[in-house]
Amino acid sequence: MTTPQPAPGTAPPGCPAHAGTAAARTAESLYGPEFAADPAATYARLRTHGTVAPVEIAPGVHATLVTGYETALEVLRSPDRFSKDPRRWRALADGTVPADSPVVPMMMYRPNALFTDGDEHARLRGAITDSLSRVDPNALRGYVEHSADTLIDRFGPKGQADLLGEYGAILPLLVFNQLFGCPPDTGDKLVEGMSGIFDANADSEKANAVLTEGVAELVALKRERPGADVTSWLMAHPAQLTDEEMMHQLVVLMGAGTEPQQNLICNGLRLLLSDDRFGGDLAGGSLPVEDALDEVLWTDPPMANYAIHYPLHDLELDGTALREGEPVLVSLAAANTDPALAGDRRGGNRAHLAWSAGAHTCPAKSPARLIAAVAVEKLLDRLPDAELAVGVGRLEWRQGPFHRALAALPVRFPPISVPVVTPDETSGASTWNTNPAPSSSTSPARTSTPREPASGNGDRRRWWNSLAGWWRGQ
Repeated sequence: MTTPQPAPGTAPPGCPAHAGTAAARTAESLYGPEFAADPAATYARLRTHGTVAPVEIAPGVHATLVTGYETALEVLRSPDRFSKDPRRWRALADGTVPADSPVVPMMMYRPNALFTDGDEHARLRGAITDSLSRVDPNALRGYVEHSADTLIDRFGPKGQADLLGEYGAILPLLVFNQLFGCPPDTGDKLVEGMSGIFDANADSEKANAVLTEGVAELVALKRERPGADVTSWLMAHPAQLTDEEMMHQLVVLMGAGTEPQQNLICNGLRLLLSDDRFGGDLAGGSLPVEDALDEVLWTDPPMANYAIHYPLHDLELDGTALREGEPVLVSLAAANTDPALAGDRRGGNRAHLAWSAGAHTCPAKSPARLIAAVAVEKLLDRLPDAELAVGVGRLEWRQGPFHRALAALPVRFPPISVPVVTPDETSGASTWNTNPAPSSSTSPARTSTPREPASGNGDRRRWWNSLAGWWRGQ
């Protein structure tokens, strides 16, 4: 008689060798409406297993999630034990995870600074950090304010708006296109492709193809006509990036600079409009806004679960056995809210992991925070009496394992009058710092720093298309 065999990935009954592995326990789902509505409940259940637990991030796609703060730092700061290179992902390489799985575009190998290790990572990251360092913060602030005013002028007279679809989702795209010298027609493709990659319900393969087409156009344009923009500075950097490398650095920069940025803006606005702790004179100074952003970065970071690593060999992490080549995700949200940190998250403490930590700390955290702060301040200054149009408990969150993203942020306010202003033909001119790029790479940081509208991606693209005319007129 044939002895029944356990299913793949299932521990044999009574096998002591599997007693402490993540695979030996029931995996919690990080997708679907239940998780989107209340991720904290999922994290609480996961913590009953310790700081490391099994999860399913898409149908049939299994991983290990780190929920403890100190354990997260151990993973993020241990390049000798964990790799960022997705080519080590066994289940994808052997076909267990299909190429059309919705999480693959966010996890697949691309030759960029996010998915490389060692010297290659240092070379690519150096080109990014050196190029971003040439952006003048004062010019960036001015452009964010100008873009914010343009958007508010569009919906201000109506007395109501979806601050995600009409503001938070559009402003980062305007800023990205200015920073990277991207024309509106190419921007259409970047919007469609990047939106699809983050949307768990979209055709991920098609979205990836559209995104690739858009960045290829941008690279070809800047090879022919370089300008005072981050794309051109990347090309001129001593790292001598190839066209393929250029494309992949742009993808990771746009991924980090648009979707997470809109989530930070909208999650911050949600908090300011709904939490009595921030119910004072919101337009009277920057302190409430800075406090709100700190709170969001601690409790509702834009990327809730990411920072994917792969064990270089079979190893043990906080009492749990991990197999070589199996994905380990860091729950930035769960680590930040680790009960062991209770009482340590106030008073300006910015040791959260929202920007990750170690060699792969976000290189754009300073401009990202500036963009979010200015966007929130400008909105509250122009619409000081704005209030949520529905109860905060009725706001819906988009599904997906990686982000913490509202589906919409409806508000109402007294309509405002908008004066008719003749467009300034020079207002959109690039004023970024054009000093020569450094000849050596900036050393990566070693420690952590102390959207869609309810109607879907189509409305987002229509909004963008309507703004293209304004962009061309600058």
